[in-house]
Amino acid sequence: MDENVKKRNECLAQTVIKGLQSRNMSGYYAPSKEAALKQALELIPQGSSIAMGGCMSAHEIGLIKALEAGNYNYIDRYKMEPREGLMAAYNADVFLSSANALTDDGILINIDGNSNRVSCIAQGPKKVIFIVGINKIFSDLDSAMKRARNIAAPANAIVRNPANAQRFDIQTPCKATGKCFDCKSPDTICCQFLITRYSRHKDRIHVILVNDTLGF
Repeated sequence: MDENVKKRNECLAQTVIKGLQSRNMSGYYAPSKEAALKQALELIPQGSSIAMGGCMSAHEIGLIKALEAGNYNYIDRYKMEPREGLMAAYNADVFLSSANALTDDGILINIDGNSNRVSCIAQGPKKVIFIVGINKIFSDLDSAMKRARNIAAPANAIVRNPANAQRFDIQTPCKATGKCFDCKSPDTICCQFLITRYSRHKDRIHVILVNDTLGF
């Protein structure tokens, strides 16, 4: 990556971190995937129970492999009944997620189909750690929402699940066209929109901004 771009990304990340702090959330800048992994592990005490809501970015920085190999209780929802996995996630010490988009003043945008991910972000787990690539930062809420609906959602509609290598068998307009149609398809993955603009609970939400293109 060009040094000027690296410097710009770091400056942007620091702007976002200030925004997060003003919203009672914590932010961190990681100049690489390796640094992001190190920062994430520093935030997760050994012995913790950890759940996740389908976070590609956590896989991409190597966090899931590190948790599975380490002294952690990683809750693999794909090996559990749906209700059992959901209840275990609500009671977890740490919940891992990414954001579908993020504004440069610290507002997080997430869209969900089954709503397990957004519900755990909003309440339940003691700590929530977001792994967010620099590619997901936008200047305002409207731009961030458009990114979530027109980039993240269509990509997630066709994604191959990294945990079980199965393609989601859904039929939505965005899967066929690559853009949002604001559909009411029975298969829609855009059932719930969560805008996280403030956290009442200090030290609960932590956002690691990674100087890389991560996730969808």
